[in-house]
Amino acid sequence: MLASAASQLGFDVHVFCPEDDAPAARVAMKHWQAGYDDDDALSGFARACDVVTLEFENIPVSAVEAIAATGTPLHPGAKSLAVSQDRADEKAFLNSIGIATADYRTIDAETDIAPALAVLGGKGVLKTRRDGYDGKGQAWLKTESDISAGWQAVEGAPCVLEAAVAFEREISVIVARSSGGETASWAPPRNVHEEGILARSIVPSGLSREVEMEARRQAVSLVDALGHVGVLALEFFVMADGSLIANEFAPRVHNSGHWTPEACQTGQFEQHIRAIAGWKLGDTHRLFDAEMLNLIGKAGLIDPAMLAPNETLTLYGKREARAGRKMGHITTRLGPRKD
Repeated sequence: MLASAASQLGFDVHVFCPEDDAPAARVAMKHWQAGYDDDDALSGFARACDVVTLEFENIPVSAVEAIAATGTPLHPGAKSLAVSQDRADEKAFLNSIGIATADYRTIDAETDIAPALAVLGGKGVLKTRRDGYDGKGQAWLKTESDISAGWQAVEGAPCVLEAAVAFEREISVIVARSSGGETASWAPPRNVHEEGILARSIVPSGLSREVEMEARRQAVSLVDALGHVGVLALEFFVMADGSLIANEFAPRVHNSGHWTPEACQTGQFEQHIRAIAGWKLGDTHRLFDAEMLNLIGKAGLIDPAMLAPNETLTLYGKREARAGRKMGHITTRLGPRKD
């Protein structure tokens, strides 16, 4: 989707990844296939580009540093990547700039869990510090009897244990920042998860303008603190009193923003390209109320002829439908914006 947006804006897209059949490579001008530890390949790729960006955050920081060493502009930079890759570092950073998170403790051994669980109210979620997403690398601990199974579920990896949060709903803020410090954000969608995976994102969120504006303010403060260039998503739990607790952030375009190209003046993918290219950011005004539905596993094997006139289908070009794998999404325009 980033490659398509860049091509539409007139750029020649090069894609670097280890896979030989990456969906993005099939819509790009050139595919550089090599490992993230291949500094020579990374350098050659970087020198062939005017600007380099990242599609996901679980890339070794060493690969980012190899690209940066060539002098080719790289957005977002190593700071956004490094902070977001470690859940403990991420929460500490958010707290340091005044963004609240759930109370948590770092866990390095199974023996750390019981004391931390007691301090956190007897119930919490164990999450690996690195590499977890879409519910992977997580285990709920509701009593001390869950500790052993939970520790096995995360395979004994360094973790954080987060206190359980009695939230009312989940939202996210998609925000963009240019190299000149200009920022723009979209209306926060309400997000519905099933089995730890995002199932739907709906706008408007149903929250008050005051709550939404505070969430957007905090997201802007985060990209400013990181010096982030490009799009970033900050997820929140919304409490019954309207207060916000940050869950995590992703330093990239985000699944909960996939509705923006069809419902807004400027979508998140075009905006990301604008930001990293040094262009003026586009208008994020929402034109339509909308709902984005993820197509997961075999639900992605959909007949496009079955779509309604107000639905737009995006398939990701993945060759195999597996349980829990995001295969595409449908955005439904629910009518002109009402709020």
